[in-house]
Amino acid sequence: MTTMIRTTREELQRQRVELLTEVHMTFEELRDRAETYSLSSSELDVWHTIEGIDYLLEGEC
Repeated sequence: MTTMIRTTREELQRQRVELLTEVHMTFEELRDRAETYSLSSSELDVWHTIEGIDYLLEGEC
């Protein structure tokens, strides 16, 4: 049986802010460091999670 996780837009936005706070960077700083391959493994995990959150947020109408 497949498990489905439901979350609200507000929860996703809150999680995004918490992740950026965790790595002490703005989105732009994190993105720029990702583009130059200068993230630690934990920062890279945050980057991939934020990419997923942004994908989900863009898909909502």
